Amino acid sequence: MSVWRIPLADIDLGEEEKAAVLAVLDRRWLTMGEETQHFEQEFADYVGATFAYAVSNCTVALHLACLALGLGPGDEVLVPSLTFVATAAAVRYVGATPRFVEITSEKDLTISPQDIVNCITPRTRAIIVMHYGGYMCDMPSILNIARQHNLFVIEDAAHSPGASLEGRKAGVWGDIGCFSFFSNKNLSTGEGGMVTTHRQDIAEKIRVLRSHGMTALTWDRHHGHAWSYDVVALGYNYRLDELRSAIGRVQLRKLEANNQRREDLVAYYREKIRERVPNIEVPFESHPGQSSYHLMPILLPRETPREHFMEGMKRRGIQTSIHYPPVHQFSAYQGITLVQGRDLHFTESIANREVTLPLYPMLTKAQVDEVVEAIFETLIETQPNH
Repeated sequence: MSVWRIPLADIDLGEEEKAAVLAVLDRRWLTMGEETQHFEQEFADYVGATFAYAVSNCTVALHLACLALGLGPGDEVLVPSLTFVATAAAVRYVGATPRFVEITSEKDLTISPQDIVNCITPRTRAIIVMHYGGYMCDMPSILNIARQHNLFVIEDAAHSPGASLEGRKAGVWGDIGCFSFFSNKNLSTGEGGMVTTHRQDIAEKIRVLRSHGMTALTWDRHHGHAWSYDVVALGYNYRLDELRSAIGRVQLRKLEANNQRREDLVAYYREKIRERVPNIEVPFESHPGQSSYHLMPILLPRETPREHFMEGMKRRGIQTSIHYPPVHQFSAYQGITLVQGRDLHFTESIANREVTLPLYPMLTKAQVDEVVEAIFETLIETQPNH
């Protein structure tokens, strides 16, 4: 039983997902097989990718992306610091160095194209963008920069299945897109992810590296397509199982309606926050493109102590979170990842004020009213002279 009256996130799981899982169990094939192949094809069709490969999570999707592009020691990859640590960790897995870039503004928490230009060095090989909260980065500008400097572009689309800009979905703008199906995501399978690309050479590398570098899989041998196999690369066990693929297929069918519900709730949040707590800033108003509305971030007034605010919301039974502590401030990233002579004061100042409010398809407008009223009451409590 949850301790929260209003949790931060919840999943739309029901009878369809149960039936899909039971059908897999009845077929008695649990490893990567036809269910996964169907999921990959349906996801590719949905986002408009030529190739899609299901993997065990988004972190390994990012790792495979770095591997497939041949990134390694001596290479630098530009990444936002306002992201989950996996975005930068994947770069380090291949021996390359992440270099952190500022966000755009208080209204746009995605990576800054102008600061990307400021951070490019002779060692820069790639850019990893992260569509923060489901809001698309400025991909036309970023791709233009990438072309000018001969850089790869990887999209961390963990927050953004269904998001689009200029009619193109997230995950198909760059060389490779990486999606997450973690438990709190818009499309959830518990654990899981997807890698998308238009490039056949990259697709082939990902396909082989995903499963131990093998030329034939158990499913191929089960169907008599092969009786042995070669190992042609140092591969990994990054596969997705049939149970999660079955859940993913159902979740994919629900995604558009659930994203629309999230959009309606965000619009209602904005309206109520303007009315009741106008000193709260809500990023991404009038942001270009179509968001997937994964997160509901707000920025507290500068004088408000965030820890006290979050404790006040907790006392009222409302779960909040932080997205994110800047990666460059973590102990494991000290001293190795800032371009010489630069700092990230803007990212730090915004991150110190950010709080994420509850958002999920089953949230009601009455609950949004409760959350906003709790913000109003908690802000009064946390005023310096209260």
